[in-house]
Amino acid sequence: MPTATITRKGEDRLRAGHPWIYRSDVMDANAAPGDIVAVVGPRGRTLGYALFSDRSEIVLRMVAHGDDAPGDAMWKDRLAAAIAYRDSLALDATAYRLVHGEADRLPSLIVDRYGDYLVVQALSQGIDRRLPDITAALVELLRPAGILARNDPRVRLLEGLDQHVEALHGEVPPTIDVREGEVRYQVDPWRGQKTGLFLDQRENREAAMRYAHGRVLDAFSYNGGFALALARRAETVLAVDISEDAVARIKGNATRNRLTNIEARAMNAFDELRELERVGAAFDTIVLDPPAFAKNKAAVRKALSGYKEINLRALKLLKPGGFLVTCSCSYNVSEDAFVAIVAEAAADARAEVSVVEKRAQGRDHPILLNVPETYYLKCLILRKLA
Repeated sequence: MPTATITRKGEDRLRAGHPWIYRSDVMDANAAPGDIVAVVGPRGRTLGYALFSDRSEIVLRMVAHGDDAPGDAMWKDRLAAAIAYRDSLALDATAYRLVHGEADRLPSLIVDRYGDYLVVQALSQGIDRRLPDITAALVELLRPAGILARNDPRVRLLEGLDQHVEALHGEVPPTIDVREGEVRYQVDPWRGQKTGLFLDQRENREAAMRYAHGRVLDAFSYNGGFALALARRAETVLAVDISEDAVARIKGNATRNRLTNIEARAMNAFDELRELERVGAAFDTIVLDPPAFAKNKAAVRKALSGYKEINLRALKLLKPGGFLVTCSCSYNVSEDAFVAIVAEAAADARAEVSVVEKRAQGRDHPILLNVPETYYLKCLILRKLA
């Protein structure tokens, strides 16, 4: 079997429970791109087995620990375990994540379910090489009508892999109808962001429904996930997104759900928040769900400035007794940093604010205790006292 020898620092990282070994901690490797390699410590002991990449900074992604090499049945067994876990959640939805990479012991593999169809992403050389076997196992386990590979994320370029979208099994239509609770969506699996929907916010939308009332503002609305969920609890909803296409989807989804109290505007959310403040607007419930402001460490300072700006404006627009649902999906902005910047915004807005709930991504997007990279979505539900 091919081997990779790691440093003492790399060994310590494995023993601490982290499944990634970076290039700087690989002393020597005798392997081809995508191989499963025996990971050897500096004293010659086999520590486990990993997927090998010759291009990424993450050279090794662990798939097993100890002396026993993984067998051919490992991939199907782990897919079955991931599927069984989602079944146990009894999710009130037909769209959700089936496989969440490292958190399902299937590193760099994403599988999302949209009704009778699956959308997969292979984000490393090792998973990309095994995609035919993974596809066959998914067909055997789930009998989907079609499987689509959304292998267009830019992260594939870091692995030396091309970007493409293709059907791997059956036929996948241009749109798929799905449901989250009472809300129905039409998903574009071929071109929509991520694999079609932002599935990680589903349970945060359910939580927000417990508090939403009155006049609602949903900023950075994308396809209107929060707006559609909260509309049944609200008098009116204003959904704001910079994309004309997103606004068209919001309007289409509102019609699909027979919701007549949603107004969608194609506006820069930063500009719209300032304009709403200028004209003296006030809301009972506000949702801030922006895209990742910090995609790398160098962008953190600017990201924190952006988070402070939108939360400051929102708290000025929020009525006393109202609720703010504010989110960050930037992994590089920690929970502590996010909470601190929202607290600064509250102080500058001269608003007294209590924390009602602290939340993360949904249960179908598990967080590994020893892998902070898997905890990326922070969600605060706040109440403005005065």
